[in-house]
Amino acid sequence: MQQAKFSLSEPLLDFLSHYRQYGFKDKSAMVQAALLHLQRDIEHRQLRESAALYAELYAEDDDLRRLTDSAIDGWPE
Repeated sequence: MQQAKFSLSEPLLDFLSHYRQYGFKDKSAMVQAALLHLQRDIEHRQLRESAALYAELYAEDDDLRRLTDSAIDGWPE
């Protein structure tokens, strides 16, 4: 695994020093978990924003709605 060097504020360093209290084997595991959580959160937010944009475009495009309706015609309920 690659290493990275970064700086943290004193309160964050203090928080990180309590990694065992939070169930992590070391500081690296705690930082990795935090970054993975942040990554998932950002990806989820981007997905929601994308879905909202597609919904907006769909709502404004009569031709697309008609095309979609014709494509599902005859499908089981």
